Amino acid sequence: MLTPTLHTARLVLRSLALSDAPAIQRHFDNWNIVRNLAATVPWPYPPDGAETFVRLQLDRIAAGEEIYQWVLVLRDGDGEAIGNIHFRPRLQSAKGHRGFWLAEPYWNRGLMSEAIGAVNDFAFGPLGLDQFTVCNVASNVASRRVKQKTGAEFTGFITLAHHNGETRSEQWVVRRETWLQGRRDRATPA
Repeated sequence: MLTPTLHTARLVLRSLALSDAPAIQRHFDNWNIVRNLAATVPWPYPPDGAETFVRLQLDRIAAGEEIYQWVLVLRDGDGEAIGNIHFRPRLQSAKGHRGFWLAEPYWNRGLMSEAIGAVNDFAFGPLGLDQFTVCNVASNVASRRVKQKTGAEFTGFITLAHHNGETRSEQWVVRRETWLQGRRDRATPA
């Protein structure tokens, strides 16, 4: 399963590579990021955590698992990975089909919403999906806002353990019809 390169106004979303491990290690080893993630992510983050993660994901992809793994890179930057989005379109899991994180220095710039827009276009375009689910820990306001800005509809709460000790998570559905209508609305001049 090849992860396609996606482009936005400010970002390139390219496939995860082993060479991304040092940047991921540097940015991801951060409690402000990990505290909002599922408790399956190791914490404290081990010194080889990023390399282990990248190798595992590349092995899954090589084995034919349907998983898309993008790293976010600034178009005008040095090529360093500043975040990650994974998308498993056919996975049956309460955790949802898509997850993401962004390095803290890049928060509050709209970069993740921009990147998620490109992933949604891929999901509803080339993949031809009708809908998929996403989740976030209930206290993660920034993640909730990304979902709201990218057309997700809140469907309720589920129980999912997170590093911050919270188990209440929000579940959302992203529907093709809603996403495409939002795209048309944003493209229509007021």
